[in-house]
Amino acid sequence: MDNLFHKVTNLVLGDDYETKKTTTVKGKVVLMKKNVLDFNDFGASVLDRAHELFGKHISIQFISATHADKRSSGKNLRGKLGKPAILEDWVSTITPIIAGESTYEVTFDWDEEIGLPGGFLVKNLHHSEFYLMTLTLENVPGHGQVHFVCNSWVYPEENYSKDRIFFANKAYLPSETPELLRPYRQEEMVVLRGNGTGMLEEWDRVYDYALYNDLGEPDDEDKVRPIIGGSSAYPYPRRGRTGRPPTESDPKTESRLSIIEFLNIYVPRDERFGHLRMSDFLAQGLEAILKFLLPEFEAVFDDTIDEFDTFEDFLKLYNGGIKLPQGPYLEKIPTQFFKELVRSDGEGLLKYSTPQVIRADLSAWSTDEEFAREMVAGVNPVSIQLLKVFPPTSKLDAKLYGNQNSSIRSHHIQEHLEGLEVNEALKTKRLFILDHHDSLMPYVTRINATSSKIYATRTLLFLQDEGTLKPIAIELSLPHPDGDRFGAISKVYTPAKDGVEAAIWQLAKAYVAVNDTGVHQLISHWLNTHAVIEPFIIATNRQLSVLHPINKLLHPHFRDTMNINATARNILINSEGILERSFFTGKYSIEISSQIYRDWKFPNHALPVDLVLRGMAVEDSSSPHGLRLAIEDYPYAVDGLEIWSAIKTWVEDYCKFYYKNDEMVKNDVELQSWWTELREEGHGDLKDEPWWPKMNSIQDVIENCTIIIWVASALHAAVNYGQYAYAGYPPNRPTLSRRLMPEPNTPEYDELKEDPKTSFLKTVTPQLQSLLSVSLIEILSRHTSDELYLGQRECPEWTMDVEPLIAFEKFGKNLKQVEENIMKRNNDERLKNRYGLAKVPYTLLYPTSEEGITGRGIPNSVAI
Repeated sequence: MDNLFHKVTNLVLGDDYETKKTTTVKGKVVLMKKNVLDFNDFGASVLDRAHELFGKHISIQFISATHADKRSSGKNLRGKLGKPAILEDWVSTITPIIAGESTYEVTFDWDEEIGLPGGFLVKNLHHSEFYLMTLTLENVPGHGQVHFVCNSWVYPEENYSKDRIFFANKAYLPSETPELLRPYRQEEMVVLRGNGTGMLEEWDRVYDYALYNDLGEPDDEDKVRPIIGGSSAYPYPRRGRTGRPPTESDPKTESRLSIIEFLNIYVPRDERFGHLRMSDFLAQGLEAILKFLLPEFEAVFDDTIDEFDTFEDFLKLYNGGIKLPQGPYLEKIPTQFFKELVRSDGEGLLKYSTPQVIRADLSAWSTDEEFAREMVAGVNPVSIQLLKVFPPTSKLDAKLYGNQNSSIRSHHIQEHLEGLEVNEALKTKRLFILDHHDSLMPYVTRINATSSKIYATRTLLFLQDEGTLKPIAIELSLPHPDGDRFGAISKVYTPAKDGVEAAIWQLAKAYVAVNDTGVHQLISHWLNTHAVIEPFIIATNRQLSVLHPINKLLHPHFRDTMNINATARNILINSEGILERSFFTGKYSIEISSQIYRDWKFPNHALPVDLVLRGMAVEDSSSPHGLRLAIEDYPYAVDGLEIWSAIKTWVEDYCKFYYKNDEMVKNDVELQSWWTELREEGHGDLKDEPWWPKMNSIQDVIENCTIIIWVASALHAAVNYGQYAYAGYPPNRPTLSRRLMPEPNTPEYDELKEDPKTSFLKTVTPQLQSLLSVSLIEILSRHTSDELYLGQRECPEWTMDVEPLIAFEKFGKNLKQVEENIMKRNNDERLKNRYGLAKVPYTLLYPTSEEGITGRGIPNSVAI
């Protein structure tokens, strides 16, 4: 009789029906509703409630990792699906006006054959998207509590060709993935790759490559720019594809969004800023505009419009403003947007906070000591090199550029070497160089045909007995007036303390600072962190499943990068964008960075390799981290090597848990596809370079992943978050120069003799561009309220694997030790480069920070 009953129920309810003991399992889903900045979208909420009333719910369906769906077979075996369960009480659950987490219960009729679920499907039949954060199951038979970390936007079902899937937060190599989950794993990767066609919409989750063909506007003669990337003339890393239609006049150029639409530029939805970061970003942008407009309005009533008449005019930017009430008033403001808008960092509203470089001493920035110190402890500490050949030589093609070797000779520098001969100083590694000659000389003629007037520069420095550097010669070079092929016309300037010679020396340092500021922003910052990392993000999402351990390792270090890069293409590095308007490189900005990219080599961005290549260190097994520094008190290198070591130890502990031998690396099909695509597509213009590292051993995985994490976190922090401290005072880091060095027997020279300060101000960045750059770097230097720092994760349960969690805890402890070491060094008065005359402590590689402009903190990713 029982057998007959089973046959009847199977006939009525389907072959998959079986009578077995079932139970119910309770779960909690934490999500965030669709929002507009800090507020829940009221209209969307109403429509979602209406959909609920008409039976259109959000449902969840588990996927078994141990029992097959009987409808699948052979190589296409798939995990059995549990019964769908819906989120309960959506209509009756009251959610606050302010955007935030909402919790809903869900009850599952638990099928014993599901076992421990390997994933689940989500169907959203509502009108609006929601951000699914976590799903926690209580008392799963045989397993207890089970936790899923999701952190992804889920759009209505009609926007997807496949149901959204989320996997358990356990990592598997492809070959070790439970067989019943493999089809789901592979199908998810296909979705993320897309089909390479069409315009991508906000709900799309497609990661694909494109050239930088969206910076110019061919329909406007002043905004025409070359396509960057995809050619031998202009090589470049790839950026994320948007699929926007081409312009009418040039089918190879992608059409641009208007300035008011820039927030709508496509990046995969999960790569977009969260509501807190977006609130911070927009509030900071609005505040920057208001700050920018106020002094510009005041300048209309000034004697000289668009000029800083005196150095005191700069100080007006940092004094006054609208004084805010004291007390914890910020805590009572309901939304992050308005909290950020009225933030004053200790100053008045709509006034810039005082940059660190002038807080303790208004004139220290202008000294030779501070000028040199910032090369090892400032915002661009990655360009200085040991001088290996004297006089310095050029690598430019002599057939095109003639003789570009330096004109600096022994008699220029001899008196500044503390009694040493030049050859002795060279052999004892006491001479250093900041060389911005070869990178800029090919563009000097074109740049000087605009309103900017620059030189190609070389700066020689001497390492003094006390461990500090002093500049001893600056060479300013111009192309020969008869043409580039006739070589350079150069003049050498040396330190002077009195008279017109002192004013000339101060101007020579300003020309160097202008070059260094441009190279820093274009190369050290934009190219070598933002631009080169984006292909790694795209390739990772296309070729490494979310189940892959290397995806889990790298994922935090990619947060928000595609979003900030897309924003930069629309308002910062585009034709006539902020960078072109405020830096001397002008319309040649990205073109110049393209030429520098020719020499980019991924393995050389490992900090120890970089230091050795620049001559700033030599290998020494008896020294900490295996390197002996050429300058013992080199704050960036000293702190950086400790951070590098902590990252590498963490990566090694993590990778060795998943890879037991080199064969597992070679046989990892996803890993090999990732590395191949990264080279051939993401950095495709350099794909044939012999320097590309292999991916054949555990050590290869460790080394390559360590470099990626270093570049995305610590290197970016070192060259970004100190910008306001130093460049927030424009005379210290001017962005452009407007006239060449005054020559004797000219009105400019006479003015320099009579009024050197006015002459200086007429040479460097004027008010409009100064305010633009200060407004920009104030935003770039600020940590947002949702910042996650190195050693932190969004969720403590980011993996179910215990050993990686233990290793990550160890990583955090190592970083705490680094923090203690940095503070001890900063308190050591013998280490003069850590403070300098300006009294700015070197904390850019101090791992943690509070929000705001702090001059410390290493965020996980290139997020601003």
